[in-house]
Amino acid sequence: MTATPEPKVVLVTGASSGIGAATARTLATAGHHVILTARRTDRIAALASDLTADRHVAEARPLDVTDQAAFHEVVEDVVSAYGRLDVLVGNAGVMLLSRLDALLVEQWDRMFDVNVRGLLNGIAATLPVFRRQGSGHVVTVASIGAHQVVETSAIYSATKYAAWALTEGLRLESEPGIRVTTISPGVVDTELADHITDPLAAEAMRIYRAASIRPEDIANAIAYALAQPTNVDVNEIVLRPSAQR
Repeated sequence: MTATPEPKVVLVTGASSGIGAATARTLATAGHHVILTARRTDRIAALASDLTADRHVAEARPLDVTDQAAFHEVVEDVVSAYGRLDVLVGNAGVMLLSRLDALLVEQWDRMFDVNVRGLLNGIAATLPVFRRQGSGHVVTVASIGAHQVVETSAIYSATKYAAWALTEGLRLESEPGIRVTTISPGVVDTELADHITDPLAAEAMRIYRAASIRPEDIANAIAYALAQPTNVDVNEIVLRPSAQR
């Protein structure tokens, strides 16, 4: 008979929608204590309320991952309240696709701020806690864009290549007891694509998204990585629609 995994204290970034919201719900339902963070506080508050109404353990905390001081403050508050933090799910991200010659420089900067600096801020805030505890788990939600570039994805893919490299470097440098996992999804049915303003990229994405998988599929992959024995580190999971090549 398989033992039930011990509940973990899990901080999820970008938990207001899509993969982040699905991950928060999946992990809370599995018995973990989930801290939902995002800028859209109304959404995470509503989801946390739904989860607690169903007798799961969840709470919402506002967080802009690009604010390094705020990230440290949230982590310190969690550790102060619960005595530990076991998992960081670095999911917050933006996907503002466009050709380079569209010169949407502000959108380039936004993607680097959230997708790369936001991840770095999470590592900087949690790694000292994990080292002090002698245990912890960083899960980065990267993208299939970390492994391939298509027209309009140059900047987005660059940020996801960076996220992949940062996470892999952390894995190589971490002492035993600290686990590191990269999740690289293909096309997922989320609102990410709804924020694309470039007409060419928006139309290409509409066609590209003809086949997609659910946010819950990614959440299940994250739950799988967390549920492994402490001596097993799931380095990376790449998952995409079976129709995506």
